[in-house]
Amino acid sequence: MLRIQPHGLILVGLLITAGADWPQFRGPASSSVSADSRLPATWSEGTNIAWRIELPGRGPSGPILVNDRIFVTATTGVRQDRLLVLCYDAQTGARRWQRQFWATGRTATHESITGAAPTPASDGQRIYAFFSSNDLICLDLDGHLQWFRGLSHDYPQSGSDVGMASSPAIVDGVVVVQIESQADSFAAGIDSQTGENLWRIARTSRANWSSPIVLPGQDARRTAVLLQSPGGLTAHEPRTGQPLWKLDSGCASMSSSVCRDRLLLVPMNGLTALRLGDDADPPEILWDSRRMSPGSPSPIIHEDRVYTLSGAILKCGDLATGELIWQLRLGGNHWATPVIAGDRMVCINYDGQANIIRLGREEGQVIGQASLEQPIHASPAVSGDALYVRSDRYLWKIVEP
Repeated sequence: MLRIQPHGLILVGLLITAGADWPQFRGPASSSVSADSRLPATWSEGTNIAWRIELPGRGPSGPILVNDRIFVTATTGVRQDRLLVLCYDAQTGARRWQRQFWATGRTATHESITGAAPTPASDGQRIYAFFSSNDLICLDLDGHLQWFRGLSHDYPQSGSDVGMASSPAIVDGVVVVQIESQADSFAAGIDSQTGENLWRIARTSRANWSSPIVLPGQDARRTAVLLQSPGGLTAHEPRTGQPLWKLDSGCASMSSSVCRDRLLLVPMNGLTALRLGDDADPPEILWDSRRMSPGSPSPIIHEDRVYTLSGAILKCGDLATGELIWQLRLGGNHWATPVIAGDRMVCINYDGQANIIRLGREEGQVIGQASLEQPIHASPAVSGDALYVRSDRYLWKIVEP
């Protein structure tokens, strides 16, 4: 492991309350919601597109935003073995810096993606960029390397020939990574300041691309990290990895869980709602619904509704009961998790076709459409009233002038 000693102090908790920041996969609290934002109802070349920049490498990872800077990851090279971490100015799109590293693990992936599949995460002071090669890179916001972990060098049997995609989570000064495949599967908690293992636990040897999330504790100072996989659902103490509770029911391997307050929605038995109890007690099952089952995109909680997207069908359900309220056919297949801003949801399908939907109580209404004319895997980000979308080649800022 390469480690550079940090200068000064860093924050040890995830900054999920910063108003304009989108610091990780699915944004603040992994919620995919920016309640106070208002996004345009449509866009096209010359209309509501502030800028578009061509990226120097490929990747399906989503953008994140910290302190008015955008961070994305990419890979390049014949073998896609050059790992890029890029920083852009959110106002102008100008590149602030670019850093390149060599992959230490396997770089083979499915042809539609590259090793830059996991979305990076930030604690407000540093960027933690994770790649399918199981390389974890820590940089400060100005691009100075703090430490580098080649986890495949340490654990050479880990990895998947079609690529890894689980995004890291940050909690209590710990970077949590979930590395699960048919080979050596494990999850690890890595000290955010030093890059050293705090814990490592074995996981079921099955392919899994879902991402860990942070669970709130009854005491505001206590949190847990949730690991989801086809082998079951487990909650762990962040600093030690000690198991807190477990459910043996198999979960989805792509769509990730979402939690608001003490209510947890898990892609399990379709979609299952759980009420978190005491920190060490298994949660109470409130309902499950096959009709609300998500596809690759993760479920979203907004007000008293839950939204799931499977294939081309957007569904809205009652958060208290799981009963289907309305559904809407959008067209195309969706990989990216939608975002909600105010009373609008933006869904972008794989072909780059976007639907902007007004979320009504009794029905959803498409109020605008747009096309990016590029394949979209990555979940978009929201900051202020701007939408940031990344394709394999480009990064856009979409906002009304």
